[in-house]
Amino acid sequence: MPNPSSAVSRRTLVTAIGATAAAIATAPAAHAAAPSTPAAPATPAPAAPGNQAARTVTVPATQARSVAGRAAAGVRTDFPIQYVGVSWDGPRRGGAIRLHHEETGPGAWQPIATGCAGGPDVAGTAAKAAPVSAALVPADGAVGYDLRLPDGATNLRSTALDTTTGPARTTTLSPTTPVTFCGVEYLSRAAWGADESKRFKNGVENSPAKYYPLQTLTVHHTDTPNADPDPAATVRAIYEYHAITNDWGDIGYHFLIDEAGRIYEGRWSGDDGIPGFDANGNAVTAFHTAGFNSGNLGVALLGTLVDQQPTAKARKSLALVLSLAARTHGLDPQAHVTFVNPVNGVTKPVDLISGHRDWLATDCPGGVFYATLPALRAEVAAL
Repeated sequence: MPNPSSAVSRRTLVTAIGATAAAIATAPAAHAAAPSTPAAPATPAPAAPGNQAARTVTVPATQARSVAGRAAAGVRTDFPIQYVGVSWDGPRRGGAIRLHHEETGPGAWQPIATGCAGGPDVAGTAAKAAPVSAALVPADGAVGYDLRLPDGATNLRSTALDTTTGPARTTTLSPTTPVTFCGVEYLSRAAWGADESKRFKNGVENSPAKYYPLQTLTVHHTDTPNADPDPAATVRAIYEYHAITNDWGDIGYHFLIDEAGRIYEGRWSGDDGIPGFDANGNAVTAFHTAGFNSGNLGVALLGTLVDQQPTAKARKSLALVLSLAARTHGLDPQAHVTFVNPVNGVTKPVDLISGHRDWLATDCPGGVFYATLPALRAEVAAL
């Protein structure tokens, strides 16, 4: 692993990382398509130079039904709901949801545990630009739901999401061969099934990419179910929730990591094949830590880490991503720094590798995992 004083340029190293992230595995289409919706046989595009051919795979199109207002009662869908994305302004606790299933009707009310909320920065302030309270609630194939909000809550937004049974949508993967880097396989946005049209609103890119020098690295958990049988589908649900329901224009994280250690490219950063960064090594601004996003790389572990640690494979991949980002930008993984948001001038003293809760009032990245961040910093520094 190169150190900051290496003669290799930062651009060369960042490009190497980007090439690895873009060189996705083209074996099992199950990485891109949901297990419950087998992919149709790939239809090769015309052969590319070097006898490599682009691959096409099918991915279930995301189905969604959104509701806005003070409350949502009697919401029904004609598709099985995998998640309900819920967000509102106001008290974080006191919300509840009741799911309706075809066979059993309405279930019991269950509290909504608000999770890893993010959002865009606001010029001149560190105030929230995102929902104070947000959750992606597993729905296990429900056909409808009712919501109750706490007193004082306003501006409710909820979306029923299905990312596994929708009509097949064809996506094209770049003509690369299967590649691993330090034993870790990367999946591009195309590989996990990102519908790039969702970054646009009324024909205009909703959140155009902006780039700033990297200052800090922030760790999250997605507060979604553990032992996820279809993590790519969950990534697509998070994408829809962030880009459309919350109106951020894209997924909020730069990278996501599942329990098998697979790394998913997050926030779109251009067409140069360098995920997370531009060709000069500047980080694209994402939406993972409202008020403190620009120059702050967000990496999210899929799952809920309140009462359990991440898997060994997920932790290994996380340490690798953090080490590469730190080393290629001359950053000390064990440093304590003062973050200065280049957009709004807001400052914050933090550890270079921090948890979401170090920035904002949130349980993210989960209590059990958060307690091990000092050890994680040491692991990253040792790579």
